[in-house]
Amino acid sequence: MYQTTIFWPVAALMGWTLLVLLLIPWRRLRAAFAGQLTAEDFRCGESERVPAQVRLPNRVFMNLLEVPLLFYVLALMLFVIHAVDGLFLSLAWAYVALRVLHSLIYLTYNHVMHRLLAFAASNLLVAGIWLRFVVVVLGGH
Repeated sequence: MYQTTIFWPVAALMGWTLLVLLLIPWRRLRAAFAGQLTAEDFRCGESERVPAQVRLPNRVFMNLLEVPLLFYVLALMLFVIHAVDGLFLSLAWAYVALRVLHSLIYLTYNHVMHRLLAFAASNLLVAGIWLRFVVVVLGGH
């Protein structure tokens, strides 16, 4: 297996993160042109006047920079030590799918329990991938 294949799910999650990032100014500008907020509403972050649909992309973007960092580090480590295998790759794609699902739920109908399930599943999965790394890769040396 080519070790670089681990970078496809990494690139997919980074691409998704950048798309979500583009939603932030798009929704903010749209709300500003509709008179729902002003630049002053962002002086110290986001004021309470900022509508929820405008705040959501920023929160989703922050979510995509927090726990996924553990995924990015692990992918890089797998590549460096030549430990990428089919199972690691499949688990990586599953993680990306769950992160995208979580974001889509958050940005669309935002059902808290559905969002929580996707979030929890993705966090358990990344923890499981790390556990496999420790047991299989580090335990084998």
